[in-house]
Amino acid sequence: MTPAARGPGARLIRLLPAGAVGAKRTPFVLLVVVLLGSGLLSLLVLNSSLNQGSFELSRLQRKTTELTDEQQALQQEVDQLAAPDALERRARELGMVPGGSPVFLDPDGTVHGAPSPAAADPASMTAPLETPVETPVEADTPPPAPAAPAPPPLPVPVPEAPAPQAPRNPQVPAPDARTAVKTVPTTGR
Repeated sequence: MTPAARGPGARLIRLLPAGAVGAKRTPFVLLVVVLLGSGLLSLLVLNSSLNQGSFELSRLQRKTTELTDEQQALQQEVDQLAAPDALERRARELGMVPGGSPVFLDPDGTVHGAPSPAAADPASMTAPLETPVETPVEADTPPPAPAAPAPPPLPVPVPEAPAPQAPRNPQVPAPDARTAVKTVPTTGR
């Protein structure tokens, strides 16, 4: 026999059946195995969800880069079309001409400047959008009637000069609508 089997614990071991100790350890061992297995499965699920999230993140970053590039290209196109020379060229293609001299109206109704209509400068205009089609004229048809002249532009009414106002007292400022204060009479109690 072994020295451990000869000591005071040897009697205790002999009293307990050998199968009972193994039977008591079986639920504990099963519990540990189940806990370890479920821990490994949860780590696997967590790892796969993190990988899926990283794939989604890289896809979204790629999409963001593409959309940023598209936005920059569209902004460059807008900037090119908004340039003054491009606007002038497009306006001339549409048949627009530069305006005449501007006229300004003051709040009191006085007019500054002399109004003049915009004059078409044939040298500065581009070719018309539609080209006329020439049709052969037969000898029996009368020549077309001349077009009626355009009516003269309507005159711009010029308001009359305002009536002269009395001189103001320089010590008393003029009331201003923005800074006017309403006074409310108070009753003494």
